[in-house]
Amino acid sequence: MRINVLVAEIGSTTTVVNAFSGIYDGCPTFVGQGQAPTSVGEGDVNIGLRTAIRDLSESLKVSDIEYDELMSTSSAAGGLKMTVHGLVYDMTVRAAKEAALGAGANLHMITAGKMRRTDLNKLKEINPNIILIAGGVDYGERDTAIHNAELIRGLKLDIPVIYAGNIENQEEIREIFKDTHTKLYIVDNVYPKIDQLNIEPTRKVIQEVFEEHIIHAPGMGKVREMVNGPIIPTPGAVMLSAKLLKEEVGDVLVLDVGGATTDVHSVTEGSDEVNRILVSPEPISKRTVEGDLGVYVNSKNIVDRIGLDNLASKLDIRTDELTNLVENHKPIPVSNLEKRFVEELTLEAVVTAVKRHAGKFRDLYGPNGKKTIAEGKDLTNIRYIVGTGGALTRLPNREDIMKSIALSNKGNELLPNKEAKILVDNNYIMASLGVLSEKYPEAAIKLLKDSLKIK
Repeated sequence: MRINVLVAEIGSTTTVVNAFSGIYDGCPTFVGQGQAPTSVGEGDVNIGLRTAIRDLSESLKVSDIEYDELMSTSSAAGGLKMTVHGLVYDMTVRAAKEAALGAGANLHMITAGKMRRTDLNKLKEINPNIILIAGGVDYGERDTAIHNAELIRGLKLDIPVIYAGNIENQEEIREIFKDTHTKLYIVDNVYPKIDQLNIEPTRKVIQEVFEEHIIHAPGMGKVREMVNGPIIPTPGAVMLSAKLLKEEVGDVLVLDVGGATTDVHSVTEGSDEVNRILVSPEPISKRTVEGDLGVYVNSKNIVDRIGLDNLASKLDIRTDELTNLVENHKPIPVSNLEKRFVEELTLEAVVTAVKRHAGKFRDLYGPNGKKTIAEGKDLTNIRYIVGTGGALTRLPNREDIMKSIALSNKGNELLPNKEAKILVDNNYIMASLGVLSEKYPEAAIKLLKDSLKIK
């Protein structure tokens, strides 16, 4: 069987392949999906990739799968590990962090100000895929970024460095890393002026650097032998789909509840009313990742948040039955009780993660009386809430879970309102369509609307 484009999602534990045809003639269709355990531990993810393709052929009842193009997203080998080093946490550091997270990175270290010996020791221990240096508005403070760059150069790490700080430092940074093994990338400042973010150039370069250097990650050495298209970090691919959808239908919030984390992606400018009282700028496209809100690996964290007695009451079972359920929790729920259990975990993860992602109104009191300000990301203009990932595409009450976001608002939170429509990525292909959109945006949006059942 001949497929136009095959997109592989190479995860830490599972590799999924999605097959698409009709890409070249304007009539794209989702053909099917195959999966297999990821073979990072065997030192070659191609083994898992080939096994997933065989699984696809078996599910389609064909003897062989041939394809014109193979693209990939990857979160294997720890995903895209990054460290960010800026000047002031609430300004350049936050801007650099937004750029990194939006590109799909997992942030393992963030520093503000001049780095210390202990910071350098931690940096060596983390051994990230990319180091991002920022600091200073354009034509502003220069010394901190130069100081940090010189210290990082002294570590003699063979790790790509992106500089996205004060443009006055660009030549100096080039001099610092000249004649070293470090591959240096110079990008426009992520925070060029006070209260102005410019994160898209950095976000784009992060994904380019990831694609160039992912083959050096453990288990990824042979990935280029099969993949002849782009390779993008999986969360970054979901963000690309979210941005594509925003251009088509309006402001969106995308939720991905996984076994280890819950990711929230929003693409919205917010309301004019809130923007007038917003105390610091927020990016149009924002991603947050909650590492304590996974419904499998971190399920006990969520159980603790809900409370054992409270959760037992919700499920109408005894506490000892719930304890047994928690101890024997499976990656994929089978029985009705297991599904109800995971739904309660997912509900807590969704509401908590969105509230952490969103901003709030706050009242300040001064000589002239009360003044209301807004802090953080404004989600009040969101038109669509989209569920992707295993939990929000497979659980029976997934739509009710997402509707609970608006109902949870205590009045001071910048959450979506009750009019926001709920959509489900029924084919679980949002990440794959993000990478597909890099080359075939029109096909990607058609396939995305089909999966979300948007006419």
